[in-house]
Parts: sequence; C-alpha cells; structure tokens
Amino acid sequence: MKIIIVGGVAGGATAAARLRRLSEEHEIIIFEKSNAVSFANCGLPYHIGTVIESRDKLLLHTVQSLKSRYNLDVRLLSEVIAINNVQKTVTIKDYQMLSVYTESYDKLLLSPGAEAVRPPLEGIQLSGIYTLRNLSDMDRIMNQCLNKQQFVIIGAGFIGLEIAENLKEIGKSVQIVELGNQALAPVDFDIASFIHQKAKQKEIIIHLGSGVSKFEKDGNHLKVFLANGLELNTEVVILAIGVKPDVILAQKAGLQISQNGGIKVNEFLQTSDPNIYAVGDAIELTHFIHQAKVLIPLAWSANRQARLVADNIHYGNKTKYEGAIGTSILKFFELSIASTGLNEKILKRNQISYRTIIVVKTQHASYFPGAKNILLKVLFDDKGRILGAQAVGKEGVDKRIDIMATAIKAQMNIVDLQAIEIAYAPPFNSAKDLVNIVGYASENILNKDFETINYDLLEDAMKSQDSCLLDVRTVSEYQNGHIPAAININVDTLRDFLPTLDKNKKYIVYCQVGQRAYLACKILRNNGFEAVSLNGGFFLWNTIFQQD
Repeated sequence: MKIIIVGGVAGGATAAARLRRLSEEHEIIIFEKSNAVSFANCGLPYHIGTVIESRDKLLLHTVQSLKSRYNLDVRLLSEVIAINNVQKTVTIKDYQMLSVYTESYDKLLLSPGAEAVRPPLEGIQLSGIYTLRNLSDMDRIMNQCLNKQQFVIIGAGFIGLEIAENLKEIGKSVQIVELGNQALAPVDFDIASFIHQKAKQKEIIIHLGSGVSKFEKDGNHLKVFLANGLELNTEVVILAIGVKPDVILAQKAGLQISQNGGIKVNEFLQTSDPNIYAVGDAIELTHFIHQAKVLIPLAWSANRQARLVADNIHYGNKTKYEGAIGTSILKFFELSIASTGLNEKILKRNQISYRTIIVVKTQHASYFPGAKNILLKVLFDDKGRILGAQAVGKEGVDKRIDIMATAIKAQMNIVDLQAIEIAYAPPFNSAKDLVNIVGYASENILNKDFETINYDLLEDAMKSQDSCLLDVRTVSEYQNGHIPAAININVDTLRDFLPTLDKNKKYIVYCQVGQRAYLACKILRNNGFEAVSLNGGFFLWNTIFQQD
C-alpha cells in the first residue's frame, strides 16, 4: 500500500512510525513544508528562555533518523498544494528544487496542524510583530529580538504565558494583553486568579478585558493601541492569540469542514473521502464527556489519533477514536496549573447542571518539610458523574489531575474516588490524598449532609438579612485578614456560642482552606442550624479579590 502523509510532527510522524511497525511492505512518504519533520513545538518557549540550551534537543527525529530506523521517505520543504480525489494523486511544490510534481496514493493522511492566528488589525504586518508556532518562528525571535528589552505578548493562553515567563526569566520587561477577563481559558476565573497573582508578584502586567485595536510604528518602537484607550510602547510584539486549523488543502479538495473550522472526520478519523484520513490540530473531534464537537489542539490527542489512524489504514476501519477530554497543564514560574474535562464556563454555556467541591491540602504530609498547598476543584453532576477538574499549586498538581483524567475516562463515580489507593509516605503524600477527600466530601454533598457555596455567589447570598458570614479561624488569623462583614468564632469554641446564634439565619462558614469550616458546618447542622461552607475558604477568596 502506498500511503502519503501531509505534515510531520506529532500526528504525521507518529502515524508513519506506527505504519512501518505494522508492515515493512507499505510505501510511506511524508511531505513537510517546513525544514523539520519532527520537533518538540511545546519546547520552543523554553529554548528562548535558555532553559533548554541546545536547539538540537528540540529535534526528535531527522530525515536521516526516520530513514534509517523506519525506512520512511521524508521530503522537507515540500508542500502538498492540491489533491485529486478522483485520480488519487497529490501535487507537490518542492521549494528546494523549485519544481512541481505529482505522486499517487492508495491512502492519504492529512496532518497539517494549525496556524497561529493573525487577526486583520491595522499594522499587523509591521516589522517587530512575531508569532511562535515552529522552529523558524523561534529562530527569528532569538536572532532578531533577544537584544531588545521591552516585549508585549498578545494573548494569555498557554503559549503567551510560557513566552512571558521565559522572557521575564532572562531579564526582559513583559506586558500581556488578554481580551478575556482572565488568563488561561481552559480553567475558571478562580483558578486563573493564581496566575494573575503570580504575574503581579513577578512584575508582569496583564491587561485583562481589552483587545488590541491597532499597531503603529514609532521609530524603533511599536505602539500597541488597546480598545480601552491604553497605549503601550514596546520594542517587540509576540502574537499568542491562539491557533486555527490549517484546512486550506482539505477545502480545496472538497472535504467537509465543520462549523468550528476543523476537518470533519468520523469515529475512525476518516474524512468525507473514504481514502483520506486526518488527525491532529486540524480536525474537529468529539468531546468524551458531553459529546460536543470541539477543537482540542493538544499533543496527547494528536499522538493518540495518529496510532489509531495507522491501525485503521493498515487493518481497515476497526478501531474507534473515543474522543478527548482536553487534559492540559501549564508551568508559570513556581506554579503548576492543570485541568481536565469541562469547566464551569462550558457547563453553563451548555446548560449542564453541576455541583462544585474544592479541596485545599498539602501535596505531601503537612509535617514533612516543604509542604505546599494544592487547590483541587472538581465539578460533578447530581448522579456523581465527574464533569471536570482543575488544580493549582507548586508541586503535585500533575499527579492529581492525571488521576482525575483517568477517573473521567474510566467513567468512575465521584464517590469512587474514596477508594483510590494512593502510595503513602510522608515525603510523597498524606494517608488521605486530596482525591480521596474529594470523594468523601462529594458523598456528603450528594447525600445532602453537607452544602457548599462558591465565591461568585457569596455577594448575592450576603444581601439577604437572613444570612450571616461566619469566620471560624483563630482570632489572630481573623485579625490578619478576613472577608468583610464576617463575625469570628473559633471552631474550637463554637459549641459554647451556640446559644447566642439565631436558628432563623443561614450561616455561611469559612476557615482558611475548608477543613475547619466543614467541622463547623457539621456542628451547626447537628444542632438545628442551617449552614453552608465557602468553597476554597479564605485562601481562595483572598487570592481572587485581594491579589496580594
């Protein structure tokens, strides 16, 4: 079988290697329009920041290594510019030989990836404005920009934040412009608040809630005009607004394109032409949880799809792609921020009812040196189905999100998290992990033995004269900072004060992270009072509203 693959990197190169492992008989040709067939594009910002010192470390495979190890015919600087579906041929433009020629195929795999978004703004083509998507983009930034001092990053997503961190770490002045009201769209505002706080600590200004209206040249500098009237002066602008599927070739071939802008594929990753498959950032896929059609441009998804599509090309369509849940993680200075599944924004947009539990706990035993808090937020429905999870902390975040992602894919009930058996020793964990506690707490919520309230509902809840905000921390903790209007009764003395409390009121209870508030709620409820716990406690509330 003659198989032509358009595009390398995660999707194309992985599929090609799998196809060769399945058969020595296939004729496999990879056409890649850039000068690198397999590179770690997620590592690009870290080479700019010199964390990854050698550029060669980013090259996972070369033309020579793929030829010697897998007997693959890899042709760089070769762009497939047309597909003839009837004759089953592709037309290739060879930028090295300055020639155009055709190749036939039995099966065709499209892995063109995605391209950086460049909105049609006035001045967008000015010199000094860059994107970061491939090795050539990285080389331009390193060769032309690292002698500059002032940088403005447009977009506070994964790439924007990683570039900002790495530039700051090598001594640059960095500002970020983000159209949305928060950084990192896959997480909710409360989790993103930790990023906002960390950026402030690192003297990175994030301009939230305002997009760019235009760019202008000002001598050796650029002026960035924001829609809110601000003008930023800088030497370099890096666009990190996001990516869009590269579907030009597929469109020209008459393949179906989704409303999301991705190539439509079926459960076997087959396009509307049965002889053409597609994988990676260019395709629309089905979300595993709510079955919506989505774009998820992540490396894991591309690698998973690549293996399955190779099997389907070789064996015939027998392996279905189960969909993705968008598990992702970001390092931002000392913080790790991770998510999996659906967030609150998506749940609200799709009118999916949900409940929230937030647990704050150290990554290992609190008495062992180096203990640091992790905040784990889990969303679930009334039947206990896990809908999504997010976490933020300095260490151990990846471990908890990976457990949650596995639980979602295994379709575990949230109460089943109680039974996950963790490896415990003081340097690694507590005897009860955060994930276990999520299981216990959610069971209490589902059984209506415990009730929580989120930070965004607190203000409205406090407007009622029947509500009372109760801080159950120590006097010294309360005096060092508390939520306005809260009264202070230490949980250890709460039973003594019960005769002074009003059973006609609803008590909204908080402590530093939640454990004492839970105990206080149980005391109150067991004595005939109505009580709910503030999710995330003062720790989360202060991060969101104080930012200090």
